[in-house]
Amino acid sequence: MSEQLMTEGSISGKLIGFAVPVFIGQFFQQMYNTVDSLIVGNLINADALAAVTSTASYIYLMTAFFMGFAMGAGVVIARHIGACDDAATGKAVHTAVGLGLVFSVLMTLCGIFLSPHVLGWMGTPERVLDQANQYLRVYFTGSFAIVMYNVFVGILQAAGDSRHPLVYLIISSVTNIFLDLLFIGVFHMGVDGAALATVLSQTLSMALVARLLLHTHHSYRLRPRAIRLDKDSAVQIFRYGIPTALQGCVIDLSNILIQSYINSFGSEAMAGLGASSKIEGFAFLPVTAFSMALTTFVSQNMGARKKERIREGMRFGLGCTVGLLLVMGMVMHLLAPSLITLFNRDPVIVGFGVTRTRICALFYCLVGFSHTASAVARGLGKPMTPMVVMLVCWCLVRVITLMTIGQVWHDIRLVCWIYPFTWFLSSVVYVFYLNAVSKKMLPREAA
Repeated sequence: MSEQLMTEGSISGKLIGFAVPVFIGQFFQQMYNTVDSLIVGNLINADALAAVTSTASYIYLMTAFFMGFAMGAGVVIARHIGACDDAATGKAVHTAVGLGLVFSVLMTLCGIFLSPHVLGWMGTPERVLDQANQYLRVYFTGSFAIVMYNVFVGILQAAGDSRHPLVYLIISSVTNIFLDLLFIGVFHMGVDGAALATVLSQTLSMALVARLLLHTHHSYRLRPRAIRLDKDSAVQIFRYGIPTALQGCVIDLSNILIQSYINSFGSEAMAGLGASSKIEGFAFLPVTAFSMALTTFVSQNMGARKKERIREGMRFGLGCTVGLLLVMGMVMHLLAPSLITLFNRDPVIVGFGVTRTRICALFYCLVGFSHTASAVARGLGKPMTPMVVMLVCWCLVRVITLMTIGQVWHDIRLVCWIYPFTWFLSSVVYVFYLNAVSKKMLPREAA
């Protein structure tokens, strides 16, 4: 295995070569997340589906904070690799792993002990509360595997390697589907079986990527005895990681507030909108793929001081993401009834899911633009910008709207429309930001 440096060669080739494996890998990851809901909704009942899908916001909140540090570590490692500084790369790698070990313990404790209180705070209906709590309790016992897998994959992606994580995700996804069918379909374990299947499959993928890092011969090789917190590396990781972590947490905190509003409409609304969000996850796969590719690409080329190359990569990555999301949004809009029916055939549940999907789908290109613009900002070493933009446009606006208009107009369509509106706001801000930062940080060389 060799480092996939993105500082030389075809820009489109490097970005697509990185993004495609990430896209396929995220597809499989989204697939095994969705399989939980599909199997639960069809083999158990609608209340179990509501319990599993309604926990997503809380799970994302818990994981977002710790994953933000993994992304910060990826930026630091990618810059050192772009600058060909092997010593600094090694220190950053082992500091990232050390932080991951600490964070995995914190996530386990917080996830298990806070879950019942958060579910109550969200106004989770009594009929699904026990199953939701049961699912979370099992899920968070696997926090170590979840955190460390993301740290390890972040190291590989910082080196430009997106192919090995793809292979491991495919293996993990197939394992998860098999275990879901075994635990729920054969052993009749209920929602705890779905959570256990996810934990075991995630543990397998973590072990595979750890094995690769232990045996590589490059600067990012993992040496267990070298794991320690280097002060300079930790400062840099926190510098990039804290804004990203806070950004993810605040967004997911606002989603929890939105979920509590959805819960007030009952378990059918919870199940229908939950199914819609699972489908939406597939539409956002290009966002994840090109966001990761652009962060690595921009970080490595900033380390190598190749600014014109960064400009060209930005244009290509943003264009690809927006174009793909336009197409996928139209497909989701047209196929919404058939897609929601896969989760549950109750016409009330299907009606809720179709309403949300058809309102949001045609605006997916806006969320794609905002996320890839955020990735560019992180790669440029400006992690505070996406944090502030998302905090104001996505969080404050959504929460204030529900606390004001939502108290007068108690309608599920308000929840559906609040997303496209805030995606539009952040996109407008990023258009001006990217124009300004390009002139300041990436000036064109005089002819």
